[in-house]
Amino acid sequence: MATSISTDKKLDQKVAIITGASSGIGRATAVLFSRLGSKLALTGRNQEHLTKSAEECEAISPYNLKPLCIVGDLTIESDIERIMKSTIDTYGRLDILVNNAGIAALDSAEDGSLATLDLVWKTNVRAVYHLTMLAVPHLIESKGSIVNVSSVLGQRGHVGALSYTISKGALDQFTRSVALDLAPKQIRVNSVNPGYTETNIFSTIGLDLKEIMEKAVQSFPLGRIGQPQEVANAIAFLASNEASFITGETLVVDGAKTVIYP
Repeated sequence: MATSISTDKKLDQKVAIITGASSGIGRATAVLFSRLGSKLALTGRNQEHLTKSAEECEAISPYNLKPLCIVGDLTIESDIERIMKSTIDTYGRLDILVNNAGIAALDSAEDGSLATLDLVWKTNVRAVYHLTMLAVPHLIESKGSIVNVSSVLGQRGHVGALSYTISKGALDQFTRSVALDLAPKQIRVNSVNPGYTETNIFSTIGLDLKEIMEKAVQSFPLGRIGQPQEVANAIAFLASNEASFITGETLVVDGAKTVIYP
C-alpha cells in the first residue's frame, strides 16, 4: 500500500475542480485532496459512482466537507461551462484545476477511424483546453495551480494506441506552453504521466487487467503496476505550495518502466 503525503491539510481550504472523479486516479485524488483539507468540485458522467466518491471524501475530510458533485460530459461544451459556473457560484473562487478525465482507444494507422480520433481528441485535449481557458481568470486571482493527468505514452510510441498517444503528446505540449503563458501570472501548470496503473481504463478498451498485472511481475522494474493513490500523491504534491518552483513539468510515475531498454 502506498503511503500518503504526510503533512496534514497541506491543501487546506483550497478550492479544487477534479474531472473524472468517479473512479480510478480521479477518485483517489479527490479522497486525498479532501483529507488534505480541500473544498472540492467533482465531475464525472456516472451519478452513482460520483456520489460514492463524494461520500468517501466527506468521510475523510477534517472539516466533514461535502463535495459539490457535477454530473456532466466533457465532450459537451455547455457541460464544461456549467462545471465552472457551478464551482464559482458555490465557492466563489478556484485555486486548483485537476484535468484528470480521459479515455483510451485501440487503433492504428491501418485500422483507425476519424470517429475514434475525434472522440479521443475531444475528450483528452479539447475539453482540457476549454476548461482551462474558463479557469484561468479565477486562477489569476488566486495565483493557483493546474495539474493535467497525461500518460507515459505522451512521451513514448505504442503499437495499437494511435489516437491515445497523439492526444497525450498534445496534452504534454499543452502543459508546457500554458505553463509559459501563465508564469507571469504566478500560475503553475504541470502534468503527471502515469504508466500502467490499476484502474478500469483497461477493461473499457477490452484488455485484461489481471493478465497485465501478472506480466508486470516479470517485466516491470518494481515488479508491479502502479496504484491510483501513488499517482494521486504526485498530483497533490504538484498542486501544493511544496512544488512552488515547479512549472511546465511532466512528471513520470511509472516505476521506471520507461527507463529500461525493451
